[in-house]
Amino acid sequence: MASETTHRFIVVEGPIGVGKTSLARRLCVSLSAEAVLEQAAQNPFLERFYRNPRAGALPAQLYFLLQRAQQLAALKQADLFAPVRVADYLLEKDRLFARVTLEDAEFALYEQLYARLDIRPPKPDLVVYLQAPVDVLLERIARRGVEFEQYIERQYLERLNEAYARFFHEFKAAPLLIVNAASIDPIANQRDYDELLAAIRRMSRGRLYYNPLRSRAI
Repeated sequence: MASETTHRFIVVEGPIGVGKTSLARRLCVSLSAEAVLEQAAQNPFLERFYRNPRAGALPAQLYFLLQRAQQLAALKQADLFAPVRVADYLLEKDRLFARVTLEDAEFALYEQLYARLDIRPPKPDLVVYLQAPVDVLLERIARRGVEFEQYIERQYLERLNEAYARFFHEFKAAPLLIVNAASIDPIANQRDYDELLAAIRRMSRGRLYYNPLRSRAI
């Protein structure tokens, strides 16, 4: 039996609707971990953005940036007595979304603020990247029934999926577990969850494409 790695900070990432927050919450229970979760419902500009992306993109993005910066600044990476933590976002995802949603002049303004904040987030021990095709994302967004999310356009999700794929293709900042979230349901299916949790516990370095039947490292 392979030895298990003790992770202190795990990040679950992926596009809208892929199930990252649900998985992060479940991992917190299994690992007796503290949750570091996005507070999207607190963003007063998010509904405006989904209804009218051009009108709402900049205030929604700046609100998220300031919110995430404040939340991550409160984490003390060097604290040896800190609890295990599981987050449902990387700070870098903020810039990823900004590049997808903002016009060039808006993005330049965003970049100036980002640089001035000088955010130094804790480095994760493991990143779990959940992938799924746009059709799956749309189905899950519809199923969870958040009213203003129903305005999300397919084209937006396509651009977001492509941006995530490019980002994680180059990602080397932490061990990376890439999961095809369309082929498993770790929230509703206990066996899927148990197998994924075991893979997370074993993961210690490099990059792994997770297949519930036959995982393979590269």
